Amino acid sequence: MIMKDSERTEYFDRNAIEISKKYKGKILTLPKVPITGLEDFSSLYTPGIAAVSKKIEADKELAYELTGKWNSVAILTDGTRVLGIGNVGPEAAIPVMEGKALLFNYLGGVNAIPMPLVVKNNDEFIATAKAIQPYFGGYNLEDIQSPRCFFLLESLQKSMEIPVWHDDQLGTASIILAGAINALKLVNKKKEDAKIVFNGAGAANIAAIYLFEAAGFRKENIIAIDSKGIIEPERADIDALMFKNPWKYKIALETNGERVQGEPANAFKGADLVVSASISIPGTIKNEWVESMNRDAIIFALANPLPEIWPGEAKNSGAKIVATGRGDFPNQINNSMVFPGVFRGVLDARSKGVNFQIMVAASQAIADFVENPTEDHIVPSMEDFDLFPRVASVVARKCVESGLARKSDSTEGFYRTASDIITKNRNIYNKLFDM
Repeated sequence: MIMKDSERTEYFDRNAIEISKKYKGKILTLPKVPITGLEDFSSLYTPGIAAVSKKIEADKELAYELTGKWNSVAILTDGTRVLGIGNVGPEAAIPVMEGKALLFNYLGGVNAIPMPLVVKNNDEFIATAKAIQPYFGGYNLEDIQSPRCFFLLESLQKSMEIPVWHDDQLGTASIILAGAINALKLVNKKKEDAKIVFNGAGAANIAAIYLFEAAGFRKENIIAIDSKGIIEPERADIDALMFKNPWKYKIALETNGERVQGEPANAFKGADLVVSASISIPGTIKNEWVESMNRDAIIFALANPLPEIWPGEAKNSGAKIVATGRGDFPNQINNSMVFPGVFRGVLDARSKGVNFQIMVAASQAIADFVENPTEDHIVPSMEDFDLFPRVASVVARKCVESGLARKSDSTEGFYRTASDIITKNRNIYNKLFDM
């Protein structure tokens, strides 16, 4: 039976609730050390384990060698902006964080732990993050309101010696860039010349603008739009933006070289690529806006669960390539193609951080993974399992070149490490699923 787009969405909703009722959570903690009898606990726990603690007390870096720190990531959220449903609180964020932890482990072999936080303000969030850091080799911030997500990411990146990543910013920006690289290649347009509209000025699109700049796109060819229209220096609320959202204020000053003003329709005229991370309501992007774009128009309608325009309508209005955030349409622009490989890489290099140069390298590796891109295949899928060690090895090597790595190896060496970890982890899954 062929379902309509809306019917398919309702089916996924019902199925998710049934699975959650059946399994009561999506992740499980299992020991990785053989246990043959009670006497083993004298070494696995007390008294023998005190000797391991003493070694780490003498040299904290040994926590990477003697504990699970080397492969552990915390998923930190306050539940203030969960998917497309908004501020639902830390408890209601748990199902999403568990799903994220599952993807971390299944695709990247990373042990990720959901950490929904009850915090009153930014200071409490930062203090909590610092307090629980000893066990973790990296942090993934998740589903946090904009613009505070920018402040939290910047503050934690500056003050911690582990990679701090906000997937709604950095992960989504990286897969957007990977998709844009292959889409522009298909329509034979150069990044230096491409006119790009970012519809929506939240976490993903603001980060993407800076990532595109780092990748060689020209910021004067970029126009950003928010709920009040085109962002530009003459807008009535520009002074308020300086204080309320300095990240968006900077975008207003540095993009939109032609100083286009007014309604979104004005930005779409002549654009080559539209990246929309806006309201999850089909029809948010009007058909006539797509019709006004340049030849071989590219539309990334990324709102979840419902895209801003259904792919069929965008195609009928003249779009050559259409991508969404959903896996039931071609060209899923989703950060799940990014974070498992990126974290596998930064953990394998025991990196002290992550930056835009590392992200550009990850995006290029993802784009290159698709050897012969087509209109319906500009990015890999989650079923391309070799994608993740490939991305991991590029990221790890870039960490070494950036001076951030505690551990060095060649790209080929890092690939073997990542592939071995992910393969062994997948074999465990296969045995569990056979039970």
